[in-house]
Amino acid sequence: MSANPIIETKKATIRFNGLTAVDTVDFRMEAGEAVGVIGPNGAGKTTFFNLLTGLYTPTEGAILFSGKDITKVPPHRRVALGIIRTFQLVSVFDSLPVIDNLALSTIRFGENYGGKGKFFFANVHSQRIMKACMEKLEVLGISDKADLMTSELSYGDKRKLEIAVALSLNPKILLLDEPFAGLSDSEIGEVSVIINRVKKDLSFVIIEHKISRIVDMVGRLCVMHEGRLIADGPPNQVLCDATVREVYWGKEEGLTCSV
Repeated sequence: MSANPIIETKKATIRFNGLTAVDTVDFRMEAGEAVGVIGPNGAGKTTFFNLLTGLYTPTEGAILFSGKDITKVPPHRRVALGIIRTFQLVSVFDSLPVIDNLALSTIRFGENYGGKGKFFFANVHSQRIMKACMEKLEVLGISDKADLMTSELSYGDKRKLEIAVALSLNPKILLLDEPFAGLSDSEIGEVSVIINRVKKDLSFVIIEHKISRIVDMVGRLCVMHEGRLIADGPPNQVLCDATVREVYWGKEEGLTCSV
């Protein structure tokens, strides 16, 4: 285990009007790891992501990235550091062509971006930008839809576009919040293949309720319940944990336990 994990929380806690949504969570992951975060509804999973990405500031505790304290660093600066996320509900610009969704993110966090004025007057359709955007769309299998209005895409293709946008930001760590939500079985299969392909080049955390879809995708599984981290380890070991099984399925029910 390295001295400086890529991301770490120390006693991360956040309260809203007396309600503790995330409770003294200690979490760390190494560069290149693939980690799943599961738990019942209301367990604090998305709130935990919001702490990692800066949407919320912890009431107590600290967030570290590559050994540096980023507890009070705002979201846009964390994006620039390489902490990139997607959301439960697909977040793309329906009023723009598909490729322009990527052009916006590629320019905004590109090396030569110097401010809003420069952004608005930049040649967003330069050969260099378009080539980079098409490469990302090809990875996600939607390059043939580059010129369509985003509003014309299926929900599954919008999810692929959202992941393409996330990849265009050059993530060091990618956090996916329920990427299979709202997708058909065939779309889940397609997105799973994509995630397995791209995760090899970065650190990766996924929140997902469809546990069977991620047990072979991650090397570690973390379980949250009532704001606390109650289990953390290899997926089969975690799913065999008595406390985890009772939280999810009751004492006598659940997934077949095999180690």
